[in-house]
Amino acid sequence: MSSKKAVIIGAGIAGIAAAIRLAVKGYAVEVFEANVTPGGKLAEIEKDGFRFDAGPSLLTMPQYIDELFELAGKEPQAYFQYQKLDINCKYFYEDGTKLTAYADKALFEKEVTTVIGEPASAIEKQIANSAKIYELTDPVFLQRAFSGLKSLFNKEGFKALFNLGKLDTSRTMYQANQNLFKDERMVQFYDRYATYNGSNPYQAPATLNIIPHLEQHYGAYFPKEGMYSIVTNLVYLAKILGVKFHYNSTVEEIVLKGRKAIGIKIKGEVINADVVVSNMDIWFTYNKLLSAYPKLHPKKILQQERSSSALIFYWGINKKFVKLDLHNIFFSADYKAEFDHIWKERSIYHDPTIYLNITSKLKPRDAPPGCENWFVMINVPANTGQDWNGLINSARQNILAKLSSLLNENISKLIISESVLDPRGIESKTSSYQGSIYGTSSNSKYAAFMRHGNRSSKIKNLYFVGGSVHPGGGIPLCLLSAKIVSKGL
Repeated sequence: MSSKKAVIIGAGIAGIAAAIRLAVKGYAVEVFEANVTPGGKLAEIEKDGFRFDAGPSLLTMPQYIDELFELAGKEPQAYFQYQKLDINCKYFYEDGTKLTAYADKALFEKEVTTVIGEPASAIEKQIANSAKIYELTDPVFLQRAFSGLKSLFNKEGFKALFNLGKLDTSRTMYQANQNLFKDERMVQFYDRYATYNGSNPYQAPATLNIIPHLEQHYGAYFPKEGMYSIVTNLVYLAKILGVKFHYNSTVEEIVLKGRKAIGIKIKGEVINADVVVSNMDIWFTYNKLLSAYPKLHPKKILQQERSSSALIFYWGINKKFVKLDLHNIFFSADYKAEFDHIWKERSIYHDPTIYLNITSKLKPRDAPPGCENWFVMINVPANTGQDWNGLINSARQNILAKLSSLLNENISKLIISESVLDPRGIESKTSSYQGSIYGTSSNSKYAAFMRHGNRSSKIKNLYFVGGSVHPGGGIPLCLLSAKIVSKGL
């Protein structure tokens, strides 16, 4: 048994990954989770014979999951299996256009030139730009702790600074995409990637055009047992390494001695530790667990604009739709108006872009015979006190009308099971402030540098992982946050 002990607050994907990495390094690790199950936003719902991955539904860069098994001396495929998708997503436009985003580059270029009329050269240029941004930022920013300009004082950092123009920070995603593509449908296609980290393409810097590279170059994948199997398999691995998980265990306070974290408090009892790692949203970490120390709060960081949230309907559908795939997008006819409603009016546009995920396409057991499990999501503003009951009722009607029109079927008559998750539920279930899925937004060129670091600059032995801190939200970046923390210990 190690002489050093680490406690981790929260069993989200980053907390579990941090537990594995610290256990491999010889720490005795205990994870404390407020809910009765692990996973955080990466959860699942079972109801009326249907199973749904309740949160993240797209897997990219599974090598970071494999890496955790390899660190523990295990063969990844013996524990966690996944398949690469031939089709990343199907897109449906209001004008009747149907575009299939093939994983194969040549097939995708042919599809775009045939259906949209954009030349292959435009797609190739976008792919090259996205790859270049990734090449410049990955080693200096995504793979390392960031603590200001001094973090750039290395070979990779100087290379990134020398090629600053290629990072495209001075334009918005929309401006860059509009300049590259002639057809507004392709502009909308690439603008959508801003929603992968809860941002607005009309405000977010074009640097975020890095995101398509993660999907189009590395590929999109589906775990053979569903997204929640990421959680179950990593928890199993952690337990093999001796990590102890405590569920239904709400942490009340991070205990300090001077400016040094020495443990946590649960039900009035202090649990001592040499290292404290918080996987809780950074806003709640300070305002709940460190509320007694306001002078140690990073006020500017905590006051930043939050990312968007989501409204999700989990529908059991009494029919199979051959024309639909695992991932499907039904675009709004007016993308600008949709984002204006989210970010300016803090409301929901009457014609929202709809994301429809159907895991039963690849995992038939997720739905009864002849049925499909529909995960129906739209992007919505963070919770700032809106009339969510009214907004949800209106959104449900508009979503049903849109899907019924585009699929030529009365969808409402096919729903035989329903659950709903809105920003209020996301906040209460996952301690995500205002229900924002990705912590803070990336709606300015400085936002990425304003995320909280993975190590406290004011409190010794206190570390942070998860989507609300560096390097950002989404499964790959959450896993990287755990990697960065382990490097610093």
